[in-house]
Amino acid sequence: MQKCVIAVLFGLLVLIPGLRAQNQRVLHERAVATELDVERQELVTLEKENIHARMQHNSTFVRRVYSDDFTGTLPTGEVVDRNALAGVVQTSSAIYSTFLLTDIHIRIFEATSVVTCTWTARGIEAGRKFDRQYRVLHVYLNGIGGWKVVASQEMLLPG
Repeated sequence: MQKCVIAVLFGLLVLIPGLRAQNQRVLHERAVATELDVERQELVTLEKENIHARMQHNSTFVRRVYSDDFTGTLPTGEVVDRNALAGVVQTSSAIYSTFLLTDIHIRIFEATSVVTCTWTARGIEAGRKFDRQYRVLHVYLNGIGGWKVVASQEMLLPG
C-alpha cells in the first residue's frame, strides 16, 4: 500500500511541472492571439481612415501614416512617393457620394503586415458620374511611430 502511495505521489510530481508548462503555453498563445486581434483592428481602422481622408481630399492622413520612403503604384500605373500621393489626394476633383471598404484581409508577420481589400467609390468627376472598384494592397511596418505604409498598389477592376 505504501509503495502505491509513493508511486502515485511520484507520478504527480512528474506530471505537475508538465501541466504548469502546458498552462503557461496556453496563456502565452492567448496573449499572442489577443495582441494580433488588437493589431488587426488597428490596421482596419487605418484603412477606414484612409478612405475617409480620400473622400475629404485630406492629405494629412497620408503625411501621418505613410512612411518617408513610401513607394506606391496608382491605378494608372504611375509610381508615386508619399509627397506625390498626398498631392493626388489633395487635388483630386472627384466628389464622392460613397466610398466603401470591403473584403479586407490582413496577414501579420511580426512587425510587417500585408493588407488587401476592395475599395468601391461612387461620385462625380469632371461633371460625369463614376462607379469604380479597386483592388488595393498596402504593406505596413510597425515601429516606434506605430504602423506605417511603406508600399502600396491600387488596381482598377474592370467593369
